[in-house]
Amino acid sequence: MQLKIMPKKKRLSAGKVPLILFLCQMISALEVPLDQKLLEDLVQPPTITQQSPKDYIIDPRENIVIQCEAKGKPPPSFSWTRNGTHFDIDKDPLVTMKPGSGTLIINIMSEGKAETYEGVYQCTARNERGAAISNNIVIRPSRSPLWTKEKLEPMILQNGQPLVLPCRPPIGLPPAIIFWMDNSFQRLPQSERVSQGLNGDLYFSNVLPEDTREDYICYARFNHTQTIQQKQPISVKVISARSSRERPPTFLTPEGNASHKEELRGNVLSLECIAEGLPTPIIYWIKEDGTLPINRTFYRNFKKTLQITHVSEADSGNYQCIAKNPLGAIHHTISVTVKAAPYWIVAPQNLVLSPGEDGSLICRANGNPKPRISWLTNGVPVEIAPDDPSRKIDGDTIIFSNVQERSSAVYQCNASNEYGYLLANAFVNVLAEPPRILTSANTLYQVIANSPALLDCAFFGSPLPTIEWFKGAKGRALHEDIYVLHENGTLEIPVAQKDSTGTYTCVARNKLGMAKNEVHLEIKDPTRIIKQPEYAIVQRGSTVSFECKVKHDHTLIPTVMWLKDNGELPNDERFTVDKDHLAVTDVDDGDAGTYTCVANTTLDKVSASAVLSVVAPTPTPAPIYDVPNPPIDLELTNQLDKSVQLSWTPGDDNNSPITKFIIEYEDTIHEVGLWHHQAEVPGTQTTAQLMLSPYVNYSFRVTAVNNIGQSLPSKASEQYFTKAAEPDTNPTAVEGLGSEPDNLVITWKPLNGFESNGPGLQYKVSWRQKDGDDEWTSVLVANVSKYIVSGTPTFVPYLIKVQALNNVGFAPEPAEVMGHSGEDLPMVAPGNVQVNVVNNTLAEVHWDPVPLKSIRGHLQGYRIYYWKIQSSSRRDKRHIEKKILTFQGSKTHGMLPGLEPFSHYALNVRVVNGKGEGPASPDRVFHTPEGVPSAPSSLKIVNPSLDSLTLEWDPPSHPNGILTEYTLKYQPINSTHELGPLLDLKIPANKTSWILKNLNFSTRYKFYFYAHTSAGPGSHLTEEAVTTMDAGKMAGILPPDVGAGKAMASRQVDIATQGWFIGLMCAVALLILILLIVCFIRRNKGGKYPVKEKEDAHADPEIQPMKEDDGTFGEYSDAEDHKPLKKGSRTPSDRTVKKEDSDDSLVDYGEGVNGQFNEDGSFIGQYSGKKEKEPAEGNESSEAPSPVNAMNSFV
Repeated sequence: MQLKIMPKKKRLSAGKVPLILFLCQMISALEVPLDQKLLEDLVQPPTITQQSPKDYIIDPRENIVIQCEAKGKPPPSFSWTRNGTHFDIDKDPLVTMKPGSGTLIINIMSEGKAETYEGVYQCTARNERGAAISNNIVIRPSRSPLWTKEKLEPMILQNGQPLVLPCRPPIGLPPAIIFWMDNSFQRLPQSERVSQGLNGDLYFSNVLPEDTREDYICYARFNHTQTIQQKQPISVKVISARSSRERPPTFLTPEGNASHKEELRGNVLSLECIAEGLPTPIIYWIKEDGTLPINRTFYRNFKKTLQITHVSEADSGNYQCIAKNPLGAIHHTISVTVKAAPYWIVAPQNLVLSPGEDGSLICRANGNPKPRISWLTNGVPVEIAPDDPSRKIDGDTIIFSNVQERSSAVYQCNASNEYGYLLANAFVNVLAEPPRILTSANTLYQVIANSPALLDCAFFGSPLPTIEWFKGAKGRALHEDIYVLHENGTLEIPVAQKDSTGTYTCVARNKLGMAKNEVHLEIKDPTRIIKQPEYAIVQRGSTVSFECKVKHDHTLIPTVMWLKDNGELPNDERFTVDKDHLAVTDVDDGDAGTYTCVANTTLDKVSASAVLSVVAPTPTPAPIYDVPNPPIDLELTNQLDKSVQLSWTPGDDNNSPITKFIIEYEDTIHEVGLWHHQAEVPGTQTTAQLMLSPYVNYSFRVTAVNNIGQSLPSKASEQYFTKAAEPDTNPTAVEGLGSEPDNLVITWKPLNGFESNGPGLQYKVSWRQKDGDDEWTSVLVANVSKYIVSGTPTFVPYLIKVQALNNVGFAPEPAEVMGHSGEDLPMVAPGNVQVNVVNNTLAEVHWDPVPLKSIRGHLQGYRIYYWKIQSSSRRDKRHIEKKILTFQGSKTHGMLPGLEPFSHYALNVRVVNGKGEGPASPDRVFHTPEGVPSAPSSLKIVNPSLDSLTLEWDPPSHPNGILTEYTLKYQPINSTHELGPLLDLKIPANKTSWILKNLNFSTRYKFYFYAHTSAGPGSHLTEEAVTTMDAGKMAGILPPDVGAGKAMASRQVDIATQGWFIGLMCAVALLILILLIVCFIRRNKGGKYPVKEKEDAHADPEIQPMKEDDGTFGEYSDAEDHKPLKKGSRTPSDRTVKKEDSDDSLVDYGEGVNGQFNEDGSFIGQYSGKKEKEPAEGNESSEAPSPVNAMNSFV
């Protein structure tokens, strides 16, 4: 029979019938209480408690965990099927089962692919009572495919036309979330005119000129793998028409006048209508022959999408969307059919029966179409399962009659249709159990008089026991009608009285036996407030007191708490609570309110309230407020060995009530002139009982405190010298640590003079080995806080204690403290050192721990020494630098980061204790794989000609492997600052120069150069060079810093061929010739050239005097003429570009500070025709050529 825990009560009749609870009537099955001890003892078939979802999409980057947890008694064993056949996990090294569980862990992170383990999995949990099965768990790895490559032509249309930008995202698992953004990752604005459809396409009801842009980009976000895929940008150009022709709406989606939509029960129904037209149409929704549900209907996407949540069959029907603008309206009808996967009406429940009883399992489900019900027993279809004469199947019900223990099994009900299935496990457990009472024996119940009392008697048995209650030691059965019996065995006394106190016995019986339990009931007097606080009206600045006297049961301890306006009292010293009173001093307006006294015991609570009103005081002369005067007349009475009573007379409070007194003492033996805090007492108290310490010569003084401040201390009292006594405490902070391998240093914090309690303070230091049978060894020391024990074994645990004593006696027995003798270096190196190379810069090291006895000290950790033996590509004869990594504690593995690729390393491991390191393990050698190389060390471009350039380079300084080839990419820069097509050239690894032919004459090229190993390409260098125009002019090379910060190349123009330039140079030459003649004439006359004076007065740092020895012009020279000019920021003359100066950014092609333009926009400066040899002086790299320098080109 089944016991249901119901709130229904059964009241005993008024007749003289014993109080017996017959719970086996009207009950069909027995429910097992959730008592842990009971559950541990009862045999129970398996129950699946946790499993993975039916459709389980996994992350292919993580290990696969398929959950299957079950409980049962005895604990069940687990097995799995995959795609309907047995899955032998022992044959797959990547698959393990969690201990004590059926959960599978498939380790695909180390090796293997997720796709290998796709399939349908099912777990079975089995014990001697039956087998439970999980759902069919379909394992599929998530997928986030890339967009297929396609060439998207620009879309050109006129203003006002409709437009649909297709997205067509790749099919992923689970499906992607679609959104549109621009190149700046800003979401594209949407409106009634422009919106995204449910399929991801972007719809324009009509286009406007502002829709023109080249970066309409559709993005697909796959949340499961946290990846985002991007479609190629779509370019849209809207041509403005003089007038856009208005037109009525037509639907962009869906097509036609009608369509059909099918949705599953419980899902969100989404219906969409997007229309085009000019002006932009507005969408409306209606449901034919019905209304839209109010609380479940939502409009999205500017009312273009209608959503109904939690749809049911009642939401089926025709929905109509209407698109309107001033020129007309159209409508589209969507026929909606709501189907339903199976859902439970009555799910089967576990059934616990007694031998010979009857019962049933019911499995009822609904769906559209109607689901088919099928039964399994222990995971096997019931049609082919072993026959059970007690079982009869009637559709969705299994009827059991006259069951026996062999009838125990786990039944599975499967309800399925084309849209899904439900699977439920329910066991039938046939038990024969004598009665058990689960309520603790001799439980004490305490109840306040005139309140209900509930006495528990939780029970279990099979067949279901009957319950009977008795009161008193003589076993008198209860048969008054003042009791109420609950179906769970609880006895209720609705109104407990004093005579209800006593012992009650609960008896449970069935045909297999009997059990009983005694509980005790005590009835307590209620708590009462016999003196309640009273309403009060007081003046500001005065004092008010509320009284609250409580009477309670003498066995209960009450707590009294005061509240103000149902909250805590203000945290203010003006509020004081003392026994039965609440006092408020110096009352102000904020103190007005309701004050409540609350009295609590463990069984009841009572309260009483009173209102305080604050009024203005009667006008009086303004008082003078000040700190109190010092107390006077200090007197010591009741003088005992360890206490004394101090009394005093308060001084004047100076119109501010004294709130407290502070008592201090002086010890004239140990600390003369130093006063210590002794106690504080309320301002209403003028005596204090003071606790004293032995062997102290006391003097006391008292200070009064009010709201203004603190008074001066009183005069000191007479002295009182207490008798000496043995110490009360022992030294603290006792430690035992060795400073050498053969000693033990015992230290402690000594007692101060006040704690000594008498003269002759000493310490008894005792020690013995912890693990031996030795007796305690003790010494007496004084005036020290350390003692060294010599000749001890190395690192042995010792028990230590330090006891204080004086001339009177010993302190209490001290606590034992464990210490250790000194440490020594470890004797053994870690063994079985293994190295696992993770990648070309990271390795993992494992080792076996060193035995604790061999460590000979506190284990601090393990230390790895590692060093590079040589590079795999070349001998490294530099000094070997060893690196050290320390791993704290007992770790037996660690990671070595920052390794160099393609290198041989060696390492050893040592254990570390407090003394130092132990011996090193044998060196373990390992090799890191290849990595990508660094950039080539340098790149030179020499011997430019009309159609060729020669490249020379040095190999990478860090090849990180064996070089396989070089890659040279180059592209021309035309006269409009644009980059030409990028060409690609592979060069063998053994080359250090290359002649690049078939180039265009007088053309600037940009080069990108990098090396390869088997691991891939490395960092690149960039360089620029220009082919010559004719045999007399050589190409210049752009320094790396020229033109930084722009994306376009600088212009290359030969200004020497420009007419305006030739004319200008002729004019400058003529001017210089005239100046030379004038200078020559003045010099012959002994005069000075006046220009020189002006140059001396106004030195121009940009145009320095020119010297004749290098072809420049100058009138005279002096000592200062030979000073070197400021060195310009030039690229070295060999045109070498180091890798740290390399930069592959399009910034190199901007308008830098080193380039200037003339009036017609042609470029002069760094890109002008240059001499083959750069001058050693000047700042020509940062300015346009001066006319004088330009003239030199004609000399």
